[in-house]
Amino acid sequence: MKWIRERDALIAQTMAFVQSVTGKTDDLHPPAIPMAAAAASVEIIPLETVVEIEPLRPAPPAQPSPVLTPRAARSDVRAEMQTRIANFRKHQERFEREREEYCTATLTKLRAAIRDVSPRPAAEK
Repeated sequence: MKWIRERDALIAQTMAFVQSVTGKTDDLHPPAIPMAAAAASVEIIPLETVVEIEPLRPAPPAQPSPVLTPRAARSDVRAEMQTRIANFRKHQERFEREREEYCTATLTKLRAAIRDVSPRPAAEK
């Protein structure tokens, strides 16, 4: 269970760092807890040896979206809906036409097969 000891040591080191920065003592974990004992064996790295990290730069402001008047926005939405409905109707009409063509072709083949059937030979007794 080495990872448990490493975790406890990391928590103890973090708590020691917090105490050194804030000057406050830890009220949640009294010194009798094994974590505090592990803090004594943990090496604390001085701040001078830590590599400085470049601060995050704020993202450039987003371009404001064009403000549409309620009337213009409504007409745009209405036009888009009408376009989508028209496309949907065309799509459905195409499906219906293809179904009809398939049904007609299938029935034609079936009727031709029925007409062209040669009489069966008589069953032998």
